Amino acid sequence: MTQTAIPYLFLRGGTSRGPYFLRADLPEDLDTLSEVLIAAVGAGHPLNIDGIGGGNAVTTKVAMLSASERDDCDVDYFFAQVTVEKREVDYRPTCGNIMVGVGPAAIELGLVAAQDGETPVRIHAVNTGAVVEAVVQTPGGHVLYDGDFAIAGVPGTAAPIRLGFMETVGSVTGALLPTGNIRDVIDGVEVTCMDVAMPVMMARASDFGLTGYETQKELDENRAFYDRAEPIRLKAGELMGLGDVSKSVTPKITLLAEPRNGGSVTARYFMPWTCHPSMAVTGAQCIAACAILPGTVADGLSEGLAGQFAPLTVGVEHPMGTFEVVVDFEHQGDGVAIRSAGVVRTARLLARGEVMVPSRVWKGFS
Repeated sequence: MTQTAIPYLFLRGGTSRGPYFLRADLPEDLDTLSEVLIAAVGAGHPLNIDGIGGGNAVTTKVAMLSASERDDCDVDYFFAQVTVEKREVDYRPTCGNIMVGVGPAAIELGLVAAQDGETPVRIHAVNTGAVVEAVVQTPGGHVLYDGDFAIAGVPGTAAPIRLGFMETVGSVTGALLPTGNIRDVIDGVEVTCMDVAMPVMMARASDFGLTGYETQKELDENRAFYDRAEPIRLKAGELMGLGDVSKSVTPKITLLAEPRNGGSVTARYFMPWTCHPSMAVTGAQCIAACAILPGTVADGLSEGLAGQFAPLTVGVEHPMGTFEVVVDFEHQGDGVAIRSAGVVRTARLLARGEVMVPSRVWKGFS
């Protein structure tokens, strides 16, 4: 046999999509696992022509699920970000959009029994340690994908999936402000480095000579911006205690500006070497936390948020619309303590079957 067949589900989760595997169906060794995922996605080519990736960082994501080892959770969710044009896999971050599909996938894969009406699924994000509760619509004990809820960046409507994120502060670094400062100055640019669901380095777009309202295409064609931003990101990674991040997608880069369309703040989120076409779930939570914390680079951009009380809905404007995050927090002196963040997203099962990888990459368990 020249190829190895691996069972999988293919889902859109939020504004991302990718394969969802049972962790037990994949090699345990991370080096071999990486080669399997690279082959499955087709990493190393701008179109991922020899795999099932979509030629964009939001379509080269992988979810691996198993029954949780934690007593307070149902599912362990192990995430992999496969690079589009390089043969690389990053296991440091998690992905909130792909996490939207974890609840439905866990039910479809038999890891969680569906209830009649709604099914709560407690998810442990293995990469970061975060705990998330997803509430999936399951009338008659079956996952419902059709519905009337719309999210920016996805055409049409679908059934809503509610996500409640807990234990997200210091998800990777162990601190809300991993550098110890509200603002740092790196290479002459003021940044706020925060870790809420995802380590993110935030700056004002104007400090890079940008408006913050540029399209994804305009930003990705502006290689001078990336040439200036990447060295700053690398130094931010060191200051945040992440070490050498030259081959890691964290910390992410975010540019902020004043809102234009009734939201709280405008953001352009980078993954980090291309601009996100819309907005990451984890990134939106970190941006929302930055918007409500006094003294950050968002201070003065997000009018009306400072001093308000929880729960507070923060609208993050992005290239395709607005992403709303409901933040629960409490005031502590001059700062705030983030308790949880909630979002509503959608997912859809696109395909099921087997993905094939060359046997020279992995022969499977037989």
